[in-house]
Amino acid sequence: MDRILCIAGPTASGKTELAVALALALNGEVVSCDSMQVYRRMDIGTAKPTLEERRGVPHHMLDVAEPSESMSVGKFVDLAAPVVEDILARGKTAILAGGTGLYMDALIRGNGFAPDPDPALRRMLQERARQEGTEPLLEELRAVDPEAASRLHPADEKRIIRALEVYRQTGKTLTQHNLETRQVPPRYRPCWLGLDFPDRGELYRRIDLRVEDMLRRGLLDEIRGLLAQGLSPGATALQAIGYKEFLAALEGQCTVQEAVEAVQKASRHYAKRQLTWFRRNEDMEWIFRQPGQDFSQIFEQAVAKIHFFDTAGW
Repeated sequence: MDRILCIAGPTASGKTELAVALALALNGEVVSCDSMQVYRRMDIGTAKPTLEERRGVPHHMLDVAEPSESMSVGKFVDLAAPVVEDILARGKTAILAGGTGLYMDALIRGNGFAPDPDPALRRMLQERARQEGTEPLLEELRAVDPEAASRLHPADEKRIIRALEVYRQTGKTLTQHNLETRQVPPRYRPCWLGLDFPDRGELYRRIDLRVEDMLRRGLLDEIRGLLAQGLSPGATALQAIGYKEFLAALEGQCTVQEAVEAVQKASRHYAKRQLTWFRRNEDMEWIFRQPGQDFSQIFEQAVAKIHFFDTAGW
């Protein structure tokens, strides 16, 4: 059976440290499942592991796209799937680590995806939304995909447009596409490990400290450099948490301290969404980190869970 290990959890939970330690112990290589670490020159704000933190372990799916490019789940899987196959073909353990649950789940499932957006079609739908509002678009969606339309709020322009794009490009509704996707058995059966904290306050403390550390390490200069290289302030990559808030500070819309607090707040909310996503996974084996707990204890728990999984299937 293919040796694949998935390490999931909220931001600042210690996924990278555990992934590297397990890679060294299991003759593995790490595949990042992070929607922002794919971008070149966006290192500090994405918490991309440094060369020192990687400890010589090969890391894949870092720096594979320009910040001006868009990255979809389909494009990510197209790039990452051959990497995973190559790791396995060489007899090594593929260790998927990251907080973007959609990307990780899609890579494990290995199924087909809705097509990437047609830029001309998207611009046309966006222009309609600007001129007419989203209600006419939502009404059009109700006519072809009432189930999807019922789940969307009129203010959710992005998802309304995406649902219409899928139908116009494929002739299939998003509901039908998702149903077909769920019926396909997963391509891989990995061992799932989730990192969390019994005390939510400890996670929030780590998040707050990480944001302050990003600022000290030069996140403002990183953003200035991206802009100096011609990246538009409106680029999708710069709308990510940690970039849009400090970009606002650079533009004089708020103070740096206000931006720090905004990033901390947004990151805490994001962590809650990540946990909601990962907790739906019934195969997830959770490791709860106690305040001040030595990392070696976390590592030993992970190894024990992997060993149990190993005897059952690997």
